[in-house]
Amino acid sequence: MTAETITQSPFPNAKKIFVAGKLFPIQVAMRQISLSPTKLTNGQIEINPPVTIYDTSGPYTDDTIHIDIRKGLPRLREQWILDRQDVIQLAGISSEYGQKRLSDPTLDELRFAYSHKPKVASAGKNVTQLHYAKQGIITPEMEYVAIRENQRIEQLEASTPGMDHQHRGQNFGARTHDKAITPEFVREEIAAGRAIIPNNINHPESEPMIIGRNFLVKINANIGNSAVSSSIEEEVEKAVWACRWGADTIMDLSTGKNIHETRE
Repeated sequence: MTAETITQSPFPNAKKIFVAGKLFPIQVAMRQISLSPTKLTNGQIEINPPVTIYDTSGPYTDDTIHIDIRKGLPRLREQWILDRQDVIQLAGISSEYGQKRLSDPTLDELRFAYSHKPKVASAGKNVTQLHYAKQGIITPEMEYVAIRENQRIEQLEASTPGMDHQHRGQNFGARTHDKAITPEFVREEIAAGRAIIPNNINHPESEPMIIGRNFLVKINANIGNSAVSSSIEEEVEKAVWACRWGADTIMDLSTGKNIHETRE
């Protein structure tokens, strides 16, 4: 398998759309699915509007983006992190293991064409979403997940009569919300310890997503290489398909060679 054979095609009858933020200049990726018309009992045809759903596939289903797996994905959150002015960039990899791998010339062909230097929190600073939430700060990540969780429900209710009706049901102790999730609701849930946004400052390519009782269920996929067969392209393809089919997070359980370079 080569980098050129990595699956990068859109889903059939669907296209990737982007919903703009209101608090920050962000673009939240979603999938818009075209529906077939409905033939009614009287013979008339009813046109169904497209449906917008949560999309975990990332840029691999965006036909406007060219992806080179040796260079990495677009660094979506890079500027968000820098704008907070609470991180510093190290001169290079600081771990002994990382330095040893970096000095091994036999691994040169496995590395990115461009390696980004790691960031750490500035002295006395805390760079977690939990810290920001407890300080009363709404971050771009929080608005991003609020928009993502809603799946454009407000537009659907406005365009489809009756969609705004909801049975109260039983919340079983959860903090349910009547209407759309807001960035402030996200902040409150994180500050209360009921939700997390697992975003690392050294992986700004990851799209923000939230895990918590009062949000959509999330799916974790386990993948990994083995001592029998292993290549970076094969592992990327596994990750791509896991995300295409709905995985929000991926756990690497590799046991083969070059695990460090493959994960990067």
